[in-house]
Amino acid sequence: MKLLISRRLPDSVMAAAEARFEVTCRATTQPMDHDECVAALAEYDVVLPTLGDAFREAAFAAAGQPRVRLLANFGVGYNHIDVDAAKACGVRVTNTPGAVTDATADIAMTLMLMTARRAGEGERLVRESGWKGWHPVQMLGMHVTGKRLGVIGMGRIGQAIARRCHFGFGMSVAYAARSDKDMEFPAERMELPALMGACDVVVLAVPASPETHHLVGAAELAAMQPHAILINIARGDVVDEAALIAALEAGQIAGAGLDVYEFEPEVPQALRALENVTLLPHLGTAALEVREDMGRMALDNVIAFAEGRPVPNPV
Repeated sequence: MKLLISRRLPDSVMAAAEARFEVTCRATTQPMDHDECVAALAEYDVVLPTLGDAFREAAFAAAGQPRVRLLANFGVGYNHIDVDAAKACGVRVTNTPGAVTDATADIAMTLMLMTARRAGEGERLVRESGWKGWHPVQMLGMHVTGKRLGVIGMGRIGQAIARRCHFGFGMSVAYAARSDKDMEFPAERMELPALMGACDVVVLAVPASPETHHLVGAAELAAMQPHAILINIARGDVVDEAALIAALEAGQIAGAGLDVYEFEPEVPQALRALENVTLLPHLGTAALEVREDMGRMALDNVIAFAEGRPVPNPV
């Protein structure tokens, strides 16, 4: 069985794949473009794609009847794959839920604390030899203990973030979701506009979809309190980036912590120039053991498919 891995995975995962399949791995770290996706659909039995690989409707239309029978996505998010178009061609799609939950929640906490306590700004001050010594009102930020957290999207990752905030920092929790959630800590379900205005920290943890595109825009940002901060560990286009920049420049909200961007990897100069933003290069799952777990989960889907068994993680 011919397996294409779109970008090199950790060595232990590559070794496991190569021991089982005829593996081709692209030599670049950049996403697959349309032409590469069309060619891959025609030349391989299984593709292991990941973030940004352009398996859109147009790629499936151009491929006709593809040779590929499975796209075993490396990652829980699969908005780069048109699942309906894949299924119409008889191509199954899987992902890697669960493996990414804790690592992504940890990055949300990193962004929350760095932004609330102005840690990025402080580090830049020290590195640039601008720090003149401690004083009582130097770089005062938000004390997160006891504050109110709002989570938009209370799935696995959203709940992991809320759990850390409630039990670790004594934060009360509100959330916006399509249905009520049964959790081991108190949490109030609210409509999105009310949540934006009621919370000190708002975290986005929704999947990317047409329904969540620009879920947070100018109106939602205007509803936030001036001292509040916004954290995005979901997908970049869930936030209207231009509206966020305008709100930050105007001091409409206190700050933002971002691990994802609307036109990733492009980060606007206007955003990079702001001191009240923490910017990370999509580090959500960037820990070796997590990426190994993701790779093993993706391979488990491939192996099950190869052996004619039900795939463990169908989309």
